[in-house]
Parts: sequence; C-alpha cells; structure tokens
Amino acid sequence: MRKNLISGFTLTMLLALQSFTINAQDDKLSISGSLLTNQRLRMQYGNDWIWNENRLNLNLDKRVSNNTRFYSEIWLRNLGLPDISKTAHLYNKGIVDPLQWEIRQAWVRFDDVLTPGLDLTFGRQPIAWGTADRFNPTNTLDAADLEDLLDFGRRRATDALSLRYQLGSDFSLQGVVSPFFRPANLPVGVLSNALNPEFSLPAGMVIRQLSDTLILPRKNLKESLTAGARFKGFVSSVDFSVSYALGYEGIPFNTRNSISAVDFTGGVAVRSEASFLRTHTIGADMSTSIAGIGFWAEGALSIAAEDVVLRTDLSAFSIPLQEQILIAKSKPWFKFVVGGDYHFADGSYLNLQYLHGFLHERGPKELNDYFFVRYDKKFFNEKLTVSPVSGAVVIPDWNNIGTVYSWMYMPEVTWKVVPDAEVGVSTLFIDGKGAGMFSQLRDFDMMMIKLRYNF
Repeated sequence: MRKNLISGFTLTMLLALQSFTINAQDDKLSISGSLLTNQRLRMQYGNDWIWNENRLNLNLDKRVSNNTRFYSEIWLRNLGLPDISKTAHLYNKGIVDPLQWEIRQAWVRFDDVLTPGLDLTFGRQPIAWGTADRFNPTNTLDAADLEDLLDFGRRRATDALSLRYQLGSDFSLQGVVSPFFRPANLPVGVLSNALNPEFSLPAGMVIRQLSDTLILPRKNLKESLTAGARFKGFVSSVDFSVSYALGYEGIPFNTRNSISAVDFTGGVAVRSEASFLRTHTIGADMSTSIAGIGFWAEGALSIAAEDVVLRTDLSAFSIPLQEQILIAKSKPWFKFVVGGDYHFADGSYLNLQYLHGFLHERGPKELNDYFFVRYDKKFFNEKLTVSPVSGAVVIPDWNNIGTVYSWMYMPEVTWKVVPDAEVGVSTLFIDGKGAGMFSQLRDFDMMMIKLRYNF
C-alpha cells in the first residue's frame, strides 16, 4: 500500500497552529464528514471482487478569530483486498487488514492582512482554478489524483502559500507559490494500465526483462518550485478568469530506452528512464447562465520549457543512438472543454460536456476528443434518482471513426434512505476498437455499489 507522508511544509504549519487552535474559544470546532463504502465486482470471468474501499472522511473547521480560519480534511480508510500469499502474512495485521490515512487538506487563512481585502492562506490547500465540471485544464498546480480512474477530476491539494487580493466587489487577483513538486499518482487496480502508452520495439524483438528509473526534478527552489497567478472577475452575469502557471506535467514521459539482448530468439532487456516536463500554462475560463441554462468554457495553452526527446540506445546491437522529438518547445498544445447543464421543471437534470485532451495527453498531435453526457430523473420527493443515460465516447481519429473509438456507459440508481444517507447501484460497460483510453479496458465491465452517510 502506498504510504502518505506529511511534508515538512505542512507539518510546520500544523505545529504553528497548535498553540492557538487548542486554546481559542471564539467559535467551537466544527466536525463534519462522511462514511463511504465503495464496492465493485467484475461482471465477467467469475465475478471477481475488484475494488474494496471503506473510507472515513473527517473535516475540521474552526474560525479562530474574526480574521483567522483553520480547516483540514483527513481520510482514514481501508483500500484494496488483502494480498495474502503465505501463512506468515496472517501474522501481519497490516496485510490482513490494510489501513491508510491521508491529510487531504490542512490550511489556515488570515483575512485582511496588512490591508483590507488581502487574504493569506498557507498549508495544504486546493488551488481550484477553472469553471468546467470535473475537467479543468487550467488547474495545473494541484496534482491529479488518478488512483480511482472512475472518480473523474479528483485532485490532491497543494502545499502552497497563496495571496488573494479583492479588487472591489467583482474582481480579485491571486498569486500562488509552492516549494514542492508533487507528481500525479496513477490508477490502481484493474484500470492501472488505462493511461500507459504503447511500447514499441524494432521488428523481431520481444521484451523479456523490463526495468525503469524515474527522474524527479531536483529538490531545490529553482527546479522544484511551481507558481501561478490568476485574475478573476464578474461582468454582466459572466464569471471569468485568466491565469498563468509555471509547473510540471504530473505524468512522466519516457525519455530513454536502453535495449540489450538476453537470448538468441529475439528476447531483449529494456531499461527505461522517465522524467517530468516543465511547462508554462496560459489559461482562461468563463461561466454564465442564459434562460436557466448553465454554460461554461475553459482552455489552457501549454508550452514546453524544453524539447522532450526520446533516446533509444541500441549500441548493444551496434546501432547508433536514435533520437525522436516527442514534444517540441516551439509547438504548444491547447486543451479545452465546453459544456452546459439544465434543471428541468419535472425534476430531471441534463449535463453535456465536450473535452479536447485528457490529463495524460500532451503535445498537439496526441489530443483526443471526449464527449460526456449525464441525464438524471428524480422521483418520490427527490428520494430516488435514476440516471439511465450516463457515459462517454472517445474519438481519437475522426478520419477513422468506424475503426478507432471507445465508449463507456454507466447507468445508476441512487436511493436517499434518510436525508443524510444514500445507496447507489450502477453498472459500467466499456467497449471500443483500436487505440484509446477505454478500448484496452473492454474486458472489465463491472457492477458498483456505494453507500454514503454524511454527518
């Protein structure tokens, strides 16, 4: 199981808060949260259980004074099924009953610092830029949390210092600095290969051994620091913002492969290196409502700080070093999303989105098109919600739409047992042809059951 560490930055913040969060009596500490169980089983090949998550989510919120607020979000959970392969594992409770804990957020905000309207926030905080629903190409400072690939748009908060200045009632300016680079965490479970690129070798070669090395940015301010600025406003019923971020692509690139022979039948050993790309991202977003219909649009232009070059070392075969430019510094790429939603008078709800470029797609030639749709209908005083239409279609190549595509269909029924508790049952069907994020997952149709209690 992945171990979550508290960064020194966040730990320092927590220690600094201890003296006045415990003693302050201005307001009571507010404790809220939820208890969630999320279970999935495969619909083919014996109905194996493929996802087991039981999570206690605790939110602590305290207004320490008129100008100071503390907030934290902590996860305590059991994730995964016991990986037991020998009797000795039964003596280890960490294997029999694996438990994780994670600080999702922990920050303090000081209002009206030095001058009215200037707010200072430090600690592990979400940098929630963007207006689109779940898919936010302008939000490049928060690391993508891809652990559960079906929880679209989930992000991890950033250890950062944020200054926000309110310019009148309709405009604000925000600056963010984070001393640490935090990469995305990749999917786990049966969907772990969904974002992996295809690995190609010269004809006649077959991989027998594979090893890899991940090269992180050096842990100093020059290489590890990420930062950004955002101007946000409201004009004529339109919310909008423009932003700039200096950061990294959270998913690494394969930048070097060294290939050597291990047998006489074409078997080879591959030693690969992967690293992270420094980027400049210029973003803009807007949202508004017209005749009760919500609209939003968001886009981000990413520019590589340097060329991304894949080097293939075939010197073991007396072949010169091969170089291939994957992304050129001179060729930026543009990801964007547009969408809208509407609440009908009969209690139903429709949400449509078009996305050009998913999180793992980089470079002007690698961006695919995604269409998302969800339709909900409520019954029995909104206690029962039926979602007969919910899913996505992926089009990698419009010139070969009949042979290269993938789709996902996920109908769901949710019953609100009491105001604070609900049960959801859904099924997931995936199919496709050719390359594409969902195509390689077409053998993993599943049934999902969720129970959530909020307190």
